[in-house]
Amino acid sequence: MTPADLVLHASWVLPMDPQDAVLADHAVVIGGGRILAVLPSTLARQRYPAARAQDLPGHVLLPGFINAHTHAAMVLLRGLADDLPLMTWLQEHIWPAEQRWVCPELIRAGTRLAALEMLRGGTLCCNDMYYFPEVTAEVLAETGMRALIGMILLDFPTVYGEGPDQYLRQGLALHDRYRGHPLIRTAFAPHAPYSVADEPLARVKSLAEDLGVPIHIHLHETADEIAQSQRAYGMRPLRRLERLGLLGPHLIAVHMTQVTADEIDLLATSGCQVIHCPESQLKLASGFSPVARLLASGINVALGTDGAASNNDLDMLGELRTAALLAKGVAGSPAALPAHQALRLATIDAARALGLAEETGSLEPGKSADLIAVDLGQPETQPVYNPVSQLVYAASRSQVRHAWVAGRHLLRNGQPTGLDVEEILDEARYWGRQIAGVH
Repeated sequence: MTPADLVLHASWVLPMDPQDAVLADHAVVIGGGRILAVLPSTLARQRYPAARAQDLPGHVLLPGFINAHTHAAMVLLRGLADDLPLMTWLQEHIWPAEQRWVCPELIRAGTRLAALEMLRGGTLCCNDMYYFPEVTAEVLAETGMRALIGMILLDFPTVYGEGPDQYLRQGLALHDRYRGHPLIRTAFAPHAPYSVADEPLARVKSLAEDLGVPIHIHLHETADEIAQSQRAYGMRPLRRLERLGLLGPHLIAVHMTQVTADEIDLLATSGCQVIHCPESQLKLASGFSPVARLLASGINVALGTDGAASNNDLDMLGELRTAALLAKGVAGSPAALPAHQALRLATIDAARALGLAEETGSLEPGKSADLIAVDLGQPETQPVYNPVSQLVYAASRSQVRHAWVAGRHLLRNGQPTGLDVEEILDEARYWGRQIAGVH
């Protein structure tokens, strides 16, 4: 039997399963990096008298947030090209800047900055898609965060590769390197249907089946994407992916703002995962994902921030609030996406979307001790009638005070335990000057 290392006592514990549970005056018992028990504090003090105890009055304990779609290193492009439509933003600003500046050194500095921002906001796991994924994986593993790292794929040459053959070779090498790693897993990450042709997508399908890994792709993000696909292939992108055999529980479809009733049925029957990025979609005016309709159809939906170049932050608490409010407006119902369900989109449902639900996403015995403590004792979140409502509608990421991944204390009293903040900020300022042309 694993001995208890640490017992965390809090005013509330939100395990996420059972679905609506709010456990007052409870404790989470941790041993060997795993959750051993969730039980009333009075019982925990009796049963584990020898374990180190940490009292967190006024705090709520919950699973760490999972950012189900991001481009972490793009924090170094934050604010570079704002207030533009998606394709103008990409083709005239972001892609040229990436061709000029993206390199392993920038990816390292950007991922370190992103990891710092995510940890300070309670995000302990991310699903990342960007160039030089081997560098991203290395930085996040060193930080102690959990991640699903995308094996990027595009039709055209970039700073990372000459074409599909090279992208896939590099991706498979990344997969082999992290096979069995406790924190890092991989997914194929074809950028989008408009940037990857049929033959490479068919190869991804075959490889994903052989390796048992998911496929992470931007899909139905804009009306223009739909029109392009109809001109080029005579069908909408989702139907094209269906023809190629790519639909299924392994497919992580990001955005899905342009969907018909038939397509919602298709997503539901095939078991696809949908990632909702409300703030990026709003900022780029890409459209509104009908989250309430997707959920009502039984589709698993998770939340992501997208990259900080189009958001412009990696704040999952902020994303939660936007998602909940936007869903109500789109559905025309204040009951659409209630607070507890919104919180699930950033925890257990996100873990399910990424294939990590057996390991993380809820506070259950046997799972990894990936959790955060949020201080609701601040003026902005008082009084507390419902801690879930306070988290989603009132709390800010500055109220995240502690974070643990696999029992390792990564954030203590709001400060990262293993990151050099000033060094990371110096690196960010250096790259900001380079990209801006200021020396």
